[in-house]
Amino acid sequence: MPREIEPPAIQREFTLAALAEGKRLDGRSLLELRDVQLEFGPELGWCTCSWGKTKVLAQVSATIVKPREDRPYEGFLLINSEISPMASSVYELGRASEDEVLITRLLEKSIRRTEAVDREALCIVAGEKVWQLRLTLHFLSDSGNLLNCASLAAMTALRHFRKPEVEVIGDEVIVHSPDERAPVALAIHHVPLCLTFAYFEGLPPILDPTHLEETLSDGSLTLTLNAQRELCVLSKAGGTALATEEIMSAVTVGVDRVRELVKVMEDALDKDRAERVVEVR
Repeated sequence: MPREIEPPAIQREFTLAALAEGKRLDGRSLLELRDVQLEFGPELGWCTCSWGKTKVLAQVSATIVKPREDRPYEGFLLINSEISPMASSVYELGRASEDEVLITRLLEKSIRRTEAVDREALCIVAGEKVWQLRLTLHFLSDSGNLLNCASLAAMTALRHFRKPEVEVIGDEVIVHSPDERAPVALAIHHVPLCLTFAYFEGLPPILDPTHLEETLSDGSLTLTLNAQRELCVLSKAGGTALATEEIMSAVTVGVDRVRELVKVMEDALDKDRAERVVEVR
């Protein structure tokens, strides 16, 4: 994998000096998020999240499969991600980078292991047929904080997606097309979202680091939170030691920011519902 070029010393010194004064190169405050925009494609479950200049496309699809023998009442949720050279020249096509593996693992913990989606509601016939959801993430542009952007895109796509209506008559399973019956939304328990703080030696932490700030940071802390003030996942990277007070302060800030992101998600979904015809005419 090609190695990323280190930023020039003068750029490093200028950025760190600005952070020491509580300023950032893009004009944000230390704990301010970049602008977030959500757009939906022609199909349900297709969402593009633009987080500053970082962009991720999330797509959800569903197929009917046989469940595991030890869990006959549960469906499946599979998460796949791909970072192509389109996002940045440091990534290689067909070869998973460390960032890609880390992002996929954290999304697995944040979405699947916290039971964000009710997998029992994906059951059609116990022990025979269940829905298998496939969440695919395509990273289109890397301007820093890929994980947070992917997390928001993923949860928005899951909330936007609807699976076909299924009718069971005796031993027969009938899958109705959207023209026959309106598709059904997924059962979502909660909306976990990731937030990343970057830490610098001797400087205050910053929220939502850009690519340059990520490169210059000494460590990072990623929190997965929901609007109910629940801490779902905590992941720390780098050698910077953090006191308990620092972590709790990050959690307090994170809860407010997650509620802001959920509001952005709700507004985008409401706007799409008003414009999209889902019901059978």
